[in-house]
Amino acid sequence: MSEVVLPALGESVTEGTITRWLKKVGDTVAVDEPLVEVSTDKVDTEIPSPVAGVVQQILVQEDETVAVGAVLAVIGEGAAAAPAAVETPATVAAAPAPVVEAPVVPEPVVPAPVAAVPEAAPVAAPVAAPVAPAMPAPVPAVAPAPVAAESASDPNYITPIVRKLAHDMGVDLAAVHGTGVGGRIRKEDILGFAAIAPAAPAASAPAVVASPLRGTTEPMSRLRKVLAERAVASMNSSAQLTTVVEVDVTKIANLRKTVQASFAAKTGVKLNFMPFFCLAAAEGLQAHPKMNSSVDGENIVYHGTENVSFAVDTERGLLTPVIRNAASLSIAQTAQQIAELADRTRNNKLTPDELSGGTFTLTNTGSRGALFDTPVVFLPQSAILGTGVVTKRPVVVTDADGDESIAIRSMVYLALSYDHRHIDGADASRYLTDVKARLEAGAFEANLGI
Repeated sequence: MSEVVLPALGESVTEGTITRWLKKVGDTVAVDEPLVEVSTDKVDTEIPSPVAGVVQQILVQEDETVAVGAVLAVIGEGAAAAPAAVETPATVAAAPAPVVEAPVVPEPVVPAPVAAVPEAAPVAAPVAAPVAPAMPAPVPAVAPAPVAAESASDPNYITPIVRKLAHDMGVDLAAVHGTGVGGRIRKEDILGFAAIAPAAPAASAPAVVASPLRGTTEPMSRLRKVLAERAVASMNSSAQLTTVVEVDVTKIANLRKTVQASFAAKTGVKLNFMPFFCLAAAEGLQAHPKMNSSVDGENIVYHGTENVSFAVDTERGLLTPVIRNAASLSIAQTAQQIAELADRTRNNKLTPDELSGGTFTLTNTGSRGALFDTPVVFLPQSAILGTGVVTKRPVVVTDADGDESIAIRSMVYLALSYDHRHIDGADASRYLTDVKARLEAGAFEANLGI
């Protein structure tokens, strides 16, 4: 027998909540096969099985919170014994009663105690969580099993998130081939199917797709609770203010067109505006350390490195992996880190330590078309920079002779929220002015790294 314990998922993580078992008692599991999903205050992740064998016991049920090192399950060899604690009158009644030499009576024979059964009779797979109250009469094994007993190895198991995504994208789940454990359909399968499936005629598509969440109630996830608590604590404990500037990024747009093909070929990622914003923001932090600081009681701590957190929108909520020493990286290195970290964030592959240690945050609020917003600073950081959507519009430009004209330019709004307890509006304006000048100059050829 081998015990599966909750591993240390980061330096600051002391406990975790079981969100879903991917195997049930009696299931066979391979080494490193995902066994259970765990949620912490830093990240949601899958815990793989350390050994191969059969799940003998599940000791922590879904929605229970336990400390690091707690035993979650027991894995061993051979078939799992049916735990007595799980047996119910319905379960016992479902097993065939022993044949006895006795006169036939009109009413059914009262089932003998479990101990009187001469040999173990085949029983349906034991459930990992208590079932609903048993019916007085024997019930055939056709009643739906509790959700907690479903396994990721069951091809018919589809998470509510995946069902919603398929519904929203108009994908027929029956036509999708699952690539998850045991053929389970995952989010990536829906996205991949939608990418290759022929588009439906525009006229047949409904103007509005009603969300299945309408009129329902659901509990907050552990991650959402943590985000909510941190947001309220940050707003209550700091004085937040936002300053906005408009930036002409036409030169960067032209540079992207020029190097896009070679950049993608050499780095494996597409070149967008985010790496330029990240580098300019990080370089600005070196000259304006207040933006890269924290308040510690009555002291201000100025950080020695520019560790830029960047916001990633996931199905579970907003997460912010960290690009360390961002001011020292090339555009190629930054682009690769953004792509790789964002992908692992969306697929629950990050470690909690990769979400810790940020000193400044960058959030792309324009990714869904927003001009700008007023992002919230999350303590202990002191500032966050929001980048709006880059759009072409007519603006007044001045040439070298001072003559003005109207031209079509690529424009973006940068919104800086900051802790007004120790950062003044003039400090924020000076920082934004330097970032604006760096971006408008567009001199990033030497920083491409290709």
